[in-house]
Amino acid sequence: MRVLLVEDTTDVAETVAAYLVREGMACDVAGTEADAAAYLDVQSYDLVILDIQLPDGDGRALLRDLRRRRDGTPVLMLSANFSVESRVGSLDEGADDYLVKPFDLRELSARIRALSRRRFDRSVPEIVVGDIVLDPSAQTVRRAGTLLPVTRRELALLVLLMSNAGRIVSKGRLFEGLFSFDNADVGLNAIELYVARLRKKLAPSQVRIRTHRGLGYSIEAAADE
Repeated sequence: MRVLLVEDTTDVAETVAAYLVREGMACDVAGTEADAAAYLDVQSYDLVILDIQLPDGDGRALLRDLRRRRDGTPVLMLSANFSVESRVGSLDEGADDYLVKPFDLRELSARIRALSRRRFDRSVPEIVVGDIVLDPSAQTVRRAGTLLPVTRRELALLVLLMSNAGRIVSKGRLFEGLFSFDNADVGLNAIELYVARLRKKLAPSQVRIRTHRGLGYSIEAAADE
């Protein structure tokens, strides 16, 4: 899951971003409305966490721009303003949720999970390749009915591959789905590590992750060979 955090208070942004990374999410941080717009121009996100009061404007202007462009990315608003008018106004303008500062990181995580489930509930509930069934809403993977233990990043990688079953997904695209722009110390080779872990967990199944040298990876059922 890739998240854009738009927050100008440095210590809050660093704390939230570090927490989300520990939870297995890729998190980019923008400190201004302009920086956030630049990120959104070049990258798609599963969720935007958007502070209302930014140095160069009101975060709700960015929200309105997203909705005007028919961008349905879930948006969770952050604000120190706990008035009913502020909450209702943000929701009416297209926000999916509203969290008042200060907040507990566990509540933030729970709200992110709820928004993720809600988003997937509006689409195909399960992705099936061979005997592997991935439920994005429940964030579970089953092999022939047996639950497989997977980390959040392994799950994110599997979602990308299974959503494109039979097609090659480049290393770069997989990297974008797992890591943020700030992970400068993480190279593309990290994808190889996560692919190797998934291969071990899928080994007894009919499903194979194939390497296409110089191109990327694909996933397919053995019966498709």
